Amino acid sequence: MLENKKKPNPVDTHVGSRVRLRRTMLGMSQEKLGESLGITFQQIQKYEKGSNRIGASRLQRMSEVLNVPVAFFFEDAPGGIDGKEGFAEPSGPDYVVDFLSSTEGLQLNRAFVRIADPKVRRRVIDLVRTLADAAAAEDKA
Repeated sequence: MLENKKKPNPVDTHVGSRVRLRRTMLGMSQEKLGESLGITFQQIQKYEKGSNRIGASRLQRMSEVLNVPVAFFFEDAPGGIDGKEGFAEPSGPDYVVDFLSSTEGLQLNRAFVRIADPKVRRRVIDLVRTLADAAAAEDKA
């Protein structure tokens, strides 16, 4: 007997969360993404929740609209075969995605990418490291 409420596939949920991550990084609304794809914002909501699976051609078009390779949506996806990843690069920690999904992470990312001068970017990174090191030293004291 089939249940009416089927739990979304973990890969579909992951892909949807990556769509949401990239869309919010760009400051794009669900409505705007939907318009670009010729679908409703409600359909975007279903994709982002993983309740509806995104077809291959639609995912390809999303990658174009969101300016990322299709592989972006599958980075760190669950379900690797026996933990074997072949020649794959080790994946980044989940906290990076969590940070970029937060309000502060999005604000920092958007502001940082607007800095054109690489020297200024380097100084910002150095500043953040110094502040983090000082906070860690205070915690130890």
